Amino acid sequence: MTTPEIWIVDDDDAIRWVLGKALERAHLPHRLFADPQTALAAAKTHPPAVLVTDVRMPGIDGFSLVAALKEQHSNLTAILMTAYSDLDAAVQAFQVGAFEYLPKPFDVNDAVALITRAWQTAQRPMDRQPAEAATAPPPHAPELIGSSPAMQAVYRAIGRLSTSHATVLIIGETGTGKELVARALHRHSPRAQGPFVAINTAAIPRDLLEAELFGVEKGAYTGATTARPGRFEEAHRGTLFLDEIGDMPLELQTRLLRVLALGEFHRLGGRELKRVDVRIIAATHQNLAAKVADGTFREDLYHRLNVIRLTLPPLRERQEDIPLLADHFLKRAAQQLGVEPKRLSPDAIACLTHHPFPGNVRELENLCHWLTVMAPAATITPEDLPETFRPSPPQPAEHPLSLESPARHLSPATATPLKTLRETQPQTQPQTPLQTAPHHAAPPDATQHPSPSREPAVPPPSANATTHPTLPDWQTALAATLRTLLAQAETAPPATPLYAQLREQFDTCLLHTALDYTHGHKQRAAQLLGVSRNVFARKLGRHEDDE
Repeated sequence: MTTPEIWIVDDDDAIRWVLGKALERAHLPHRLFADPQTALAAAKTHPPAVLVTDVRMPGIDGFSLVAALKEQHSNLTAILMTAYSDLDAAVQAFQVGAFEYLPKPFDVNDAVALITRAWQTAQRPMDRQPAEAATAPPPHAPELIGSSPAMQAVYRAIGRLSTSHATVLIIGETGTGKELVARALHRHSPRAQGPFVAINTAAIPRDLLEAELFGVEKGAYTGATTARPGRFEEAHRGTLFLDEIGDMPLELQTRLLRVLALGEFHRLGGRELKRVDVRIIAATHQNLAAKVADGTFREDLYHRLNVIRLTLPPLRERQEDIPLLADHFLKRAAQQLGVEPKRLSPDAIACLTHHPFPGNVRELENLCHWLTVMAPAATITPEDLPETFRPSPPQPAEHPLSLESPARHLSPATATPLKTLRETQPQTQPQTPLQTAPHHAAPPDATQHPSPSREPAVPPPSANATTHPTLPDWQTALAATLRTLLAQAETAPPATPLYAQLREQFDTCLLHTALDYTHGHKQRAAQLLGVSRNVFARKLGRHEDDE
């Protein structure tokens, strides 16, 4: 009997090599394939237990590969990788029966952990349900925008719910896009061909809300000259979205509970029992558990609604998406106004990235519309932004590039404090701003596949990419200190070459300074340094291990 294997299918040599080495270290049996055709041919005699495949490949894409293999081997556990991570990709991944979907770039350790979990699942075939039949993805429509980890979690949830009729409760701050998520849940559900009906329970007077929800019979009250259906009847065989459900009056909560439990109700002033087949999606920015505790929300209704709970991240927790969102809103505003779209300068994007956005995505959308009207030039600079979006002038750090601390990683023979220029030698030339060295691209990281159209999530803070605030002439100071270290090495050679020691010390200082500057945010630190997050984490981990 052949040993079940993990197959990696990707036309990118670097991805295959990295994952192959990682699986080898984890002692997991695996095979590597450069194209899906070869994998399909091999599967005829020896199918994989776990398939990890890229989505975009020449000839056959990852979705088709998974679908083809699942036709032959229904218990296949599949993981789809893609650098083009959006809602459609997530939904389609789960619709073809994927175990999980892995957006690029990814952390190798996280990828191995996911593959290991899939491998363990594949060893228990009796515990697994038959795969859902693959269905064609729904037609493309405007969707949620963003590829941040927070939004990836939302996409996964929508994808997993794409075959479900379950009630969903969406929790999120004002302006986070709760209705957009509700529409996406409907559009990617078995009820997609049915109606989507939305009602804001907080925007309708309480004495009219009952009639809006359940309908009215003729003569039910003064002015009711005709009978009309309510929103529940309109949403029959579709989805009813109840926005701001936390503001619903208590007396209506009782009637809503009956509809959720039995699917039946009476119109206002009517005797005929109405039956409907409606999926409920509710949303609120309030803490319903707290409202239950203070008696303003029924506990039984809360548990009826809280079947699937989906929490939306505020914009401040998905800053990487701000450039994409801003570009989208600027183009849409320009189209609405019949003008050429404007674009944000890197400095303007930096200002927006650091803004807390208490109004979330809606606040950003309104700002982009305002800028389309009010900004005088095609390129928007920080000066064009409203004052509340402009950051206060940055305070210079006490030691922007500190070389004054003792060398922590040097041997005792070379552990001499690095001194400033004033302490080492007289000034021989005027101080000048530190000039950046010519940019050299870092070696490509195997797991880094950015979309060509995407801009960096956190752009450089300065409009002038070649200059920085004036610093002490640290290079001259460093040269003087190095002369001292070289003299010491000449008389007492260190155990580790001096070059290696100093290079490690500089890397450590640079990495920790960047991490401190970004308050521990590794992604931002890596972007500011111009390296991938994986490279940054790997170097940081090595230096921390050394410590």
